[in-house]
Amino acid sequence: MQFKIREGRLADAEAAGMICYEAFKTVSQQHGFEPDFPSFEVARDLLLTLLSRPDVYSAVAESEGRVVGSNFLWQDSTIAGIGPLTITPEAQSGRVGRGLMEDVLEHARNKHFAGVRLVQAAYNNRSLSLYTKLGFEVREPLATLQGAPLRIDIPGYNVRTAVVEDANACDSLCRKIHGHDRGQELRHAIAQQTARVVEHEGRITGYATLIGFMGHAVGESNEDLKALIGAADSFAGPGFLLPARNSELFRWCLKQGLRVVQPMNLMSLGLYNQPSGVFLPSILF
Repeated sequence: MQFKIREGRLADAEAAGMICYEAFKTVSQQHGFEPDFPSFEVARDLLLTLLSRPDVYSAVAESEGRVVGSNFLWQDSTIAGIGPLTITPEAQSGRVGRGLMEDVLEHARNKHFAGVRLVQAAYNNRSLSLYTKLGFEVREPLATLQGAPLRIDIPGYNVRTAVVEDANACDSLCRKIHGHDRGQELRHAIAQQTARVVEHEGRITGYATLIGFMGHAVGESNEDLKALIGAADSFAGPGFLLPARNSELFRWCLKQGLRVVQPMNLMSLGLYNQPSGVFLPSILF
């Protein structure tokens, strides 16, 4: 397939949104999993948001005047996040996916990001192979968890809505655990009133932008994350992502009745610090 890659436009949202919905639906159902996007409208609205954000770089693949794929680079942190990458079924073997990945990686290099990360569906052999060939390494096996809200309080760990005055303490905690903060994401979540903090012995020991697919969380201990998970009103999107190697927290979630929806992998290229605390990644990283 002959194709060219250009920067995305708002007018691409309809066509790229349909490709995004159909691509995720097709590959997930082939492997017996529920699709990440429940409808075309949800996928289209996400892409509309991404195509309108100045901190997100978009790449669109076009063949004979028709959109055949898209990819996105989130640029709101020291680390850049990639996704969603989706292409039409007929372009699966036409190097379109690799071209879209190479385009956003070149953009990340030009912007001098310390590292690039993504989260990949572990059952998708094609994407796992592509990302590995491009230099990405699997850093954490993840379990996507979903279920009814737990409504659980953890004694000594108080969860409340985050406010602007909490941001610096949360940034410091994230830097302590990951070596970098995610301040812009955090402040956006505070403005949207989805962010929560957990306090233990009079200080902030954990926070979450959202307990769900698009949110991340960090904590000094598993008790912090249990408190944040236990206080969540729902688990937005397909669920929240939990590092499967954190056996204590994983086991606790399963005992509370949460179920594994799908396995995923956190992958990185460039800077990666082994976390010094506990965390929940978002679908980006």
